[in-house]
Amino acid sequence: MNGREDKKSNDLFFVCSLIGYIARKTKNKPVDVVNCLGRETLEKIYDLADVYHSDNIDRVSDDFIEEKGIVRGTFDNVAECEYAVPTHWDIGKVYKRLVLMVAKSENIGVIDALVAAYNSKTSDLIEDYNGSFYYENPQTIFDTYQHGGIPA
Repeated sequence: MNGREDKKSNDLFFVCSLIGYIARKTKNKPVDVVNCLGRETLEKIYDLADVYHSDNIDRVSDDFIEEKGIVRGTFDNVAECEYAVPTHWDIGKVYKRLVLMVAKSENIGVIDALVAAYNSKTSDLIEDYNGSFYYENPQTIFDTYQHGGIPA
């Protein structure tokens, strides 16, 4: 372990942040970016995250947008936000924590957990920047994931 967290956790943080960056750049929901990239490309990004992280995120994102043919959408939670907009790094950290908790709880690999987390109702709550859900503690976010949404 170098620094405050292990290397693979930091690699996952980069993957989640890149997903958010691509989503914002292309006006797509992060789940759509995840599903467009697919497991194989997500694995590649995760495996080579230290290399991609040392490059310009605009160039890296453009390469994957072009390679996977990600088209411009209409989702714009940044423009709709009435308050301070969290950075793609901020939201990447939220997803990283959720993905690690899902992987551990469900005893699955990180990429499978990533796909599950982004395809969950919890992702919609995280992406609502006018709400405060993304500020919740990681355990509350994970509990919400496990319950399939906010319990009544």
